[in-house]
Amino acid sequence: MAGMTATTWGWFHDPYHEHEHRYFSGGLPTKLVRDSGLETFDPPPDLPMRGTPVPATSFTGRHAGETDMRRADDVDKGAPYVKRDACERAMSAIIRFGSSD
Repeated sequence: MAGMTATTWGWFHDPYHEHEHRYFSGGLPTKLVRDSGLETFDPPPDLPMRGTPVPATSFTGRHAGETDMRRADDVDKGAPYVKRDACERAMSAIIRFGSSD
């Protein structure tokens, strides 16, 4: 796997061609996948990867400067929090996966 190291992490085009993107951590594919901006879980198949994964282009949300990843210390950097968007994401998750009631 040329170009991949133990410190490689982030979103890459899915080397298994099952999803648009797959998250890599420590140079290995994880079960976190993304299709059309929706993140779900799908364990990587027990097959060799087809070629070297290509880094995914940055996912842009509805707001300028919004990225696909937030860090806990982003609040200190003034990262925007949009309550309406958070509510919409929560409602979408409830509709898709149901509530815990």
